[in-house]
Amino acid sequence: MTVNLPFIWAGLIAFAVLAYVILDGFDLGVGIIFPFLKGEAHRDEMMNSVAPVWDGNETWLVMGGGGLMAVFPLAFAIIMPALYAPIIVMLLGLIFRGVAFEFRWKTRRGQFLWDWAFAGGSTAAAFAQGIALGALVQGIPVAGRAYAGGWWDWLTPFSLLTGRALVVGYALLGAGWLIWKTEHHVQDRARAMALWLAPATLALIGVVSVWTPFLNAAYWRRWFAWPNVLLTAPVPFLVGVAAVVLMRGLIKRREASPFLASQALFVLCFVGLGVSFYPHIVPNSVTIWQAAAPARSLAFLLVGASVLIPLILAYTAYSYWVFRGKVNVAGGYHR
Repeated sequence: MTVNLPFIWAGLIAFAVLAYVILDGFDLGVGIIFPFLKGEAHRDEMMNSVAPVWDGNETWLVMGGGGLMAVFPLAFAIIMPALYAPIIVMLLGLIFRGVAFEFRWKTRRGQFLWDWAFAGGSTAAAFAQGIALGALVQGIPVAGRAYAGGWWDWLTPFSLLTGRALVVGYALLGAGWLIWKTEHHVQDRARAMALWLAPATLALIGVVSVWTPFLNAAYWRRWFAWPNVLLTAPVPFLVGVAAVVLMRGLIKRREASPFLASQALFVLCFVGLGVSFYPHIVPNSVTIWQAAAPARSLAFLLVGASVLIPLILAYTAYSYWVFRGKVNVAGGYHR
């Protein structure tokens, strides 16, 4: 029996990217909505809600990017030149927000600068991720085994739309997280923001979903050709279910369901991307098998991943367990 190593590794990298989105998305979202809450104590509470876990969340980004380079080097060599600009902006944003976590507590006079570094870095990173995603979905020109486009090909109306959509979506995740993890004023303000962020996110999901099949005939066939439609139809149905749960949770002032329903929306959108992309890793140009490294390399790396991934999962679960419960103004947790 032959083991399909490229398929296994495509699944592992997809899992790492999804783990990054659902874990780091909400703490980027906290940064995005950070300027809309006034008062030092309230902003301290917001940052304290994500301070114990934000750096661990970004581990998955390293694994996804590093895994792509090691396992699918051809895809990495094509995608990176096409997306250098948004990826550099993303990394700079992540650096600024990471430094802000440490420096904000060390100064009073310059604290406002680090507040803006936290908010600006979070927003820039989210927007750049959305633009990179949109550029990937709309297609990357390939000639032979190399990127064949220009420096500005990533900047299109569709990529700007996906950039805005991801910023709004991450902001919704951040608001949902604060509803779950905080109390009193911060929770009330987060719920008020979520009540308009949720419809905005759903509307943007709808626009992107309607636009995407028209970008490429292959997308249209994967979603609507018979019998594919029998497999893809549950995805929009489940999006509708998650949307109902989200709005009911917000209206009935529930604490956990808005956050969990928002996460479900992101998972379903990611599944939708998988439907559109598979079996390509560079959409409609390079398949996962064409881009894969030699089988011996894949097998060797899989041994390391089989040890590393469970360790990361265990650490992530333990850190969330230790810091479970509500965060208070003083930075402590109570259950």
